[in-house]
Amino acid sequence: MSGTKGDKLEEQDPKALQPMPGLRKGDKLKEQDSSPPQPTPRPRKGDKHEEQGLGPEPAAPQQPMAEEEALIEFHRSYRELFEFFCNNTTIHGAIRLVCSRHNRMKTAFWAVLWLCTFGVMYWQFGLLFGEYFSYPVSLNINLNSDKLVFPAVTICTLNPYRYAEIKEELEELDRITEQTLYDLYKYNSTTLVAHSRGRRELRGTLPHPLQRLRVPPPPHGARRARSAASSVRDNNPQVDRKDWKIGFQLCNQNKSDCFYQTYSSGVDAVREWYRFHYINILSRLPETLPSLEEDTLGNFIFACRFNQVSCNQANYSHFHHPMYGNCYTFNDKNNSNLWMSSMPGINNGLSLMLRTEQNDFIPLLSTVTGARVMVHGQDEPAFMDDGGFNLRPGVETSISMRKEALDRLGGDYGDCTKNGSDVPVKNLYPSKYTQQVCIHSCFQESMIKACGCAYIFYPRPQNVEYCDYKKHSSWGYCYYKLQADFSSDHLGCFTKCRKPCSVTSYQLSAGYSRWPSVTSQKWVFQMLSLQNNYTISNKRNGVAKVNIFFKELNYKSNSESPSVTMVTLLSNLGSQWSLWFGSSVLSVVEMAELILDLLVITFLMLLRRFRSRYWSPGRGGRGAQEVASTPASSLPSHFCPHPTSLSLSQPGLAPSPALTAPPPAYATLGSCPSPGGTTGASSSACPLGGP
Repeated sequence: MSGTKGDKLEEQDPKALQPMPGLRKGDKLKEQDSSPPQPTPRPRKGDKHEEQGLGPEPAAPQQPMAEEEALIEFHRSYRELFEFFCNNTTIHGAIRLVCSRHNRMKTAFWAVLWLCTFGVMYWQFGLLFGEYFSYPVSLNINLNSDKLVFPAVTICTLNPYRYAEIKEELEELDRITEQTLYDLYKYNSTTLVAHSRGRRELRGTLPHPLQRLRVPPPPHGARRARSAASSVRDNNPQVDRKDWKIGFQLCNQNKSDCFYQTYSSGVDAVREWYRFHYINILSRLPETLPSLEEDTLGNFIFACRFNQVSCNQANYSHFHHPMYGNCYTFNDKNNSNLWMSSMPGINNGLSLMLRTEQNDFIPLLSTVTGARVMVHGQDEPAFMDDGGFNLRPGVETSISMRKEALDRLGGDYGDCTKNGSDVPVKNLYPSKYTQQVCIHSCFQESMIKACGCAYIFYPRPQNVEYCDYKKHSSWGYCYYKLQADFSSDHLGCFTKCRKPCSVTSYQLSAGYSRWPSVTSQKWVFQMLSLQNNYTISNKRNGVAKVNIFFKELNYKSNSESPSVTMVTLLSNLGSQWSLWFGSSVLSVVEMAELILDLLVITFLMLLRRFRSRYWSPGRGGRGAQEVASTPASSLPSHFCPHPTSLSLSQPGLAPSPALTAPPPAYATLGSCPSPGGTTGASSSACPLGGP
């Protein structure tokens, strides 16, 4: 056929340009993009009549596309989220908030009830967490029965030893003390009868003399308030005990500050003053103490048995105490074979027969007679001042023991230490850590730091001297000041020294009986005099007997355990949750999911508000520029900027079927004008990709 492309278009009936049924705008664009342009075939006669018979039809409405399911979806509003949660949660009562939404009174009632229940439950949660983080402990008591290791036993003579190196100084101290007693109390000693003229000369040989100090009289009103029963003082004016005290003066290094160490009792004052000077004399002993005689133990202990077996020299160790004299420790850590108790009772323990005669007795230092005993652990020092007790002469003392063990929880559950390595006090004792060891070591450290010398009752570090007023003139002033601070815990020793986590103690109970009895004392003393060279006029006051044994082999073990563990906490939390909401752990997850969704929705709403406030004006200006710069080929078909198409001006190219299809019959769209001024066939000559 020799006709041109324009002739083909003119021969077609204008009715054939009406939109075909079922053809949408989207389908047309799809055909244009997917298939290349092809020549349009001549319409046949049958097809032409068929299209004419259909007539023009309105475009079919665009069908909504199916919503695609996303991986993560969030609700559009708080209301939608809350309704979804109430409809699907396993928490009891939440569904009532939705089911009763048409009844505002019920909705308000269930909302208030649900919130109150929720608040009470979390209040209970707070109490449970507070109890857990307070780290309470429970004390577990167990009774055990087994063979027990016999504890260490230390016994002292109560007779301070007079070393030959300081014997002359001690004698001079005795003479000055007797002179002081005469001056203060008019006490005549037999040793001073022939030396009355030298009293005043002797008194000036020692510093810090003992003096009598008057006390200011009470106010006039206080004297009238006295009762008539207190008139004993007026009947004995020579005593005058309430108007003066006994003491001695102590000053610092430059004498700028002084105070009187006073006592209301003259006996206490004399003993403390004598003790102060005795410490200075004792500190002048050499580094290595002189060895005692070999038969010293035999002079003090007549007999020793354990489990009906006699003791030997390998079962004890010796040390000297400044106040309690020679001390002997049985079954200490140096013993190769520790004593074991397999049976309770007095016949299965330690039995000692002691000599309480005072040979080298210092009457102004120790005012008691007998012996002092203490029961302690093998690796613990014997603090005779803290835990010992005295034995009475002429009496058999039976001491029954019961072992107790205590294991404390450290860390957050208690303020205790396992071995003292975390305590800021150096252990000066050759033993394991105990609280008393730490306290004494702390005081000695403070003494060395403040006074420049060590207290003789406690161990000293290397290269540190014991206190002596010939070398450290003001150490007494420093010591008594420090002692006051120590008692009031201003030094912090009781705070620094924590309790050990594991403690073994022995509960003691004592019984007393006269020994030897009246009927048996003759042969007992006869045997002691023949075997132990026991010769004393008042024989009953020179001997004593002590028995130390386990009352029973059952011992109590106390151990601490956490009162609220993690399992207990979770159980209590679950009980509270089930009580108030009747739900499970999965309900907790639902609550967490609800909180997460609330946070996400809040974030999205804030982001949307931020974008609408700061990005919308800029987007409008840039959008207009983008539309103006868009080429016509990318615009929709209803935009016809020019009636002439490039595809029509090129000979030999037939229009594609997609281009020949008429546009949708939108009411707002008009037909494109033709180049010749006609509008009949202009729609078919307006291609999609025209300029």
